[in-house]
Amino acid sequence: MQNFDYEETPSAFQQVFDDITTNIATVVRGKNEVIHLLVLALVCDGHVLIEDVPGIGKTSLGKALARSVAGKFGRVQFTPDLLPTDVTGMSVWNRANETFEFRCGPIFSDVLLADEINRASPKTQSALLEAMAERQVTSDGVTHELKSPFMVIATQNPIEHEGTYALPEAQLDRFLMQVDIGYPSQAAEMQILESATGINNAVDELPAVVSAETVTEMSKSLDKIYVAAPLRQYLLDLANASRNHPSLSLGLSPRGLLALQRVARAQAAAIGRQYVTPDDVKQLASVVLPHRLLLNNQMRMNGLRTRDVVTEILDSVAIPRPQHR
Repeated sequence: MQNFDYEETPSAFQQVFDDITTNIATVVRGKNEVIHLLVLALVCDGHVLIEDVPGIGKTSLGKALARSVAGKFGRVQFTPDLLPTDVTGMSVWNRANETFEFRCGPIFSDVLLADEINRASPKTQSALLEAMAERQVTSDGVTHELKSPFMVIATQNPIEHEGTYALPEAQLDRFLMQVDIGYPSQAAEMQILESATGINNAVDELPAVVSAETVTEMSKSLDKIYVAAPLRQYLLDLANASRNHPSLSLGLSPRGLLALQRVARAQAAAIGRQYVTPDDVKQLASVVLPHRLLLNNQMRMNGLRTRDVVTEILDSVAIPRPQHR
């Protein structure tokens, strides 16, 4: 497995990052951009919301990500009768020693796929999202820590809305990114059809290229990526523009602002840079910001999308001159 030591070799981050993405791309064909974003989220200790149609490889993508970093993969199919304890775990009575023992739920995974999260009740959704935010689960007064790396990939079906519970804005803000996978290209689908083993077998046989501990060290190293004062002001200007935009009733939160800075740092490190540029911010704003913003009623009726507003905001805010140490 690839080793990582940022102090000795800053370019090690880029090498390890490329190893992970290349490994996943051997089984998930034609989705290099999505793979790149998910690995960014993983090293940022962030979670991803995917709103896309069934059958396009979301489970395979999550499983391949976990296997590539020697992590544990978990999956929960969210249904209306799913209980919070079905996700987090519960204390059960052990007759042998006459004590209660905590049985870990699937949330105790390095990568957890929460499939069709909007089909579960708000109570179950909240239990998952609380664990995502606090990185811990409390049962019978005992707190159980969720170890790093820990990433939730939650999915929503944009076609069927009957029997679903929409995630409120406060919960959407817990996700670092919202991404779309989309259908693969014809060339990628041809490779899938020509595969002798099928994608499921290929993912199950995928080797690890780094350890989970390496991912944790990569995450810690992000604080060493330099963000110049003018660029921080640029981030503040973007947040202020969203909060005063006439089409929005809810702008970017401080949590969202921190998320954008952190993922921009990860993007810089992933391409071998030790400082963030405005291009890093602009490139990632389209997946970090839209789900955190709320259109006013009039704009929703007019069919405006938050992604369109993000584009307007990026075009309206002056870009600082390049500056780094």
